[in-house]
Amino acid sequence: MSLSHTAAEYMLSDALLPDPNGSRAKGLRLELPSDRVLKFITVGLPLFLVSLAFAREFSSGSQISCFSPSNFTGKQSAYADTACWDSLLHHGFDAEGHAVTKSLWVLKVFPYSLLVVAVLMYLPYLLWRYAASPALHSDLLFIIDELDKSYNRSVRLVQHMRKVQQDSTEPEQFWEEYERARRERYFEFPLLERYLACKQHSHSLVIIYLLRNLLLLLFLAATCLYLVFLHLNIFFQDEFSCSIKTGLLQAEPQVPPLIPCKLVFFSVFQLISLTVGGVYVLLMPVVIYNALQLCQWDKGLLSVYEMLPAFDLLSRKMLTCPINDLNVILLFLRANISKLTSFSRLNAVSALREAAADKQDIDTVVDFMTLLAGLEATKPKYQ
Repeated sequence: MSLSHTAAEYMLSDALLPDPNGSRAKGLRLELPSDRVLKFITVGLPLFLVSLAFAREFSSGSQISCFSPSNFTGKQSAYADTACWDSLLHHGFDAEGHAVTKSLWVLKVFPYSLLVVAVLMYLPYLLWRYAASPALHSDLLFIIDELDKSYNRSVRLVQHMRKVQQDSTEPEQFWEEYERARRERYFEFPLLERYLACKQHSHSLVIIYLLRNLLLLLFLAATCLYLVFLHLNIFFQDEFSCSIKTGLLQAEPQVPPLIPCKLVFFSVFQLISLTVGGVYVLLMPVVIYNALQLCQWDKGLLSVYEMLPAFDLLSRKMLTCPINDLNVILLFLRANISKLTSFSRLNAVSALREAAADKQDIDTVVDFMTLLAGLEATKPKYQ
């Protein structure tokens, strides 16, 4: 008998979760994996392409090539290229023969506009970082700590029950007291459950998360519309007619009124705009999916933790409309599942419960630990 008692003591002591070595606050993820990927692509892609465009501009020198008259000197040709690049005005004629001008100046600021796009894409993440992350960090730290503590409380409760059962001279009286304690819910630890229930009536986190995705979707759509506008109006015209009868060449009689010019960087800007627009279009469904995650509960995590006493949010149907702060917290608990040491153990207990022949013998982790401790021989069936 002493050998079985010693084995039960070792088993129960090993079931306790060790105290975390370091601070959990340092390793908490305050962004979902999909949101991290979105931030990396939406902000990093335009910055990377703009750096390539600037590198090409610095390496190739002039971004425009004008076909000056043959009688122009080298300095006059250089002046013509500079004047046409500064103005970027296309002089043409409409269908009725009237002279019209079209500004191509937007091509000059195109790389800088992509820098503005990158800044805009980063604004939703700044909103989340400073408006929601501090509160979310506190919630996650408290909930993760309480979930692991609740598991340890259950194991220590079984340790205490086993000692009381060993010291009891009347086993039947011990089990009667045990059943009465279960009926009167003495084994419950209601702090965590009530805290999570209160989060169902809070909507600050979910509003900020939806606003973040809405802003990101709006900026993605605005960028795509801007690129479509450029392609329809500008990015199909790499050649234009430039007027150089200005400044030093205005009084020169041999200077023609218009000279043809070609944009050297035109194909590069076309490729950049198509790349950015195509990737942003593909990212829009991802943003919508992230927002739609809040339309359903992550019941897998809660169902595992129903093995803890007094954690029956699902069985008591306390989960109402999923668009609240509790659902956001559940999403981030799933992202920080590695910090939940108790999850893997409770998941194993839940799997054993499903495989048990008589599921009434395993209702909570307390029941499972009493079975492992060898208390099932005299334990009556719990109804």
